[in-house]
Amino acid sequence: MKPINSSLFSLILLLSSAMLLKESVGIGVNWGQMATHRLPPKTVAQMLVDNGFNKVKLFDADPKTLQALAGTGIEVMVAIPNFMLQELSEDPQAAVEWVAENVTAYLYDGGVNIKYVAVGNEPFLATYHGSFTHTTLPALKNIQSALSSSPLSSHIKATVPFNADIYFSSDSSLPSLGDFRPDIRNLTLDLLLHLHLHRSPFLVNIYPFLSLASDSHFPLPFAFFDNRTAKPLLDGKATYSNVFDANFDTLVWALSNAGYPDMPIVIGEIGWPTDGGMHANVELAREFNQGLINHVLSGQGTPMRRGANIEVYMFSLFDEDAKSIEPGNFERHWGIFEYDGKPKYELDISGRGKRRYLVGARGVEYMERRWCVMREGKVEEWEVKEGVEHACGQVDCTALGYGSSCNHLGARGNASYAFNMYYQVRGQGDEDCDFEGLGVVTEVDPSDGRCRFPVMIAYGRAAVTAVKRGAVVVVAIV
Repeated sequence: MKPINSSLFSLILLLSSAMLLKESVGIGVNWGQMATHRLPPKTVAQMLVDNGFNKVKLFDADPKTLQALAGTGIEVMVAIPNFMLQELSEDPQAAVEWVAENVTAYLYDGGVNIKYVAVGNEPFLATYHGSFTHTTLPALKNIQSALSSSPLSSHIKATVPFNADIYFSSDSSLPSLGDFRPDIRNLTLDLLLHLHLHRSPFLVNIYPFLSLASDSHFPLPFAFFDNRTAKPLLDGKATYSNVFDANFDTLVWALSNAGYPDMPIVIGEIGWPTDGGMHANVELAREFNQGLINHVLSGQGTPMRRGANIEVYMFSLFDEDAKSIEPGNFERHWGIFEYDGKPKYELDISGRGKRRYLVGARGVEYMERRWCVMREGKVEEWEVKEGVEHACGQVDCTALGYGSSCNHLGARGNASYAFNMYYQVRGQGDEDCDFEGLGVVTEVDPSDGRCRFPVMIAYGRAAVTAVKRGAVVVVAIV
């Protein structure tokens, strides 16, 4: 490690601080860890570099992840989980220690290019019923104070990732009637004042897919960016041809009505899932994400912020099999890469039509190419049901759900898929393809053109032990 007090590094920090308010060009991506079988951090960091992602948003401050990002030059947003907000809101010294351990420690010459600290994750989400409303702002203030008091951290800004449900339009459609939710409006105004005083951005997660998934009458074309919608939304002199611009400008109006018309806005999460439900597929995911990239990098902006490049972090880098599926099976399928780091589809993140498409992870190793399927012959229906329930109770079977990629397999195919998932995540042990005599190991790939039967990547053997404690292991598609 080189000395952190070099004059060159100090100059870099000063320049970074001076440029903070300038619009950040380029596409970022969320790197989540809610998967129990993951590629090595060094492999993932190299993927980010190879693909030209110049920003990454984390959901914690994992040391191995940060060490892997050191020296890459990628802008990093580290995060504080919601469960830590209580302590950080009550104890300023705890905030000082967190910053020292998770931020300042990485700010050496050739270290990690940390730009933001995300305090909590959607803490004002309506479904949390106010659990974090009294701790978020005090925790934010303590973290920002700790950052400002450190000479190497003073250019880093603390903010809060909000769900888009924090604001609304009073008639459910017109952006110009945007305002903040009444139950948290006063608290939001206090938080906006803090962000304004420290020149920090408003960080918000916007999901057009969820608008479509939650409303059967939502017009599908309005979720995309090709101006194909037959009925654009008219709001005074503004015309909206897609829901992203309308949602974004609803926030702009809410900020303006609160007295902060020029507050910078960063999109912390946005994307489209590839499986797990209706309209969750590779084709629409590619169309949405490519349209999004082209749109936000075009300099076109939105009707209320014309000429702006919008800072965006796509969601997400990989699928995460340990995520809750309470909102829907699609929650485990937001990745633009497969579990093994293979791109799911072509995507030009330059937004300039240069056909620079995604490239996969290097040097990935796999387990043996063998699968567990249901044996031929007559079996009792109740036996199959018990086997499938046992397997899917411990592994991810969301691809079998309605509207998903493997929903067409039929009862026998469903059983084979479930058996194989269990067999793979348990480490391909012979006893893991028994299922009371219903399973058999094959070297013939049972995948078809729509449904892939996975083989696990050969990393994280310790994860097999975690499965035996009831956890779920992520697998890779080969």
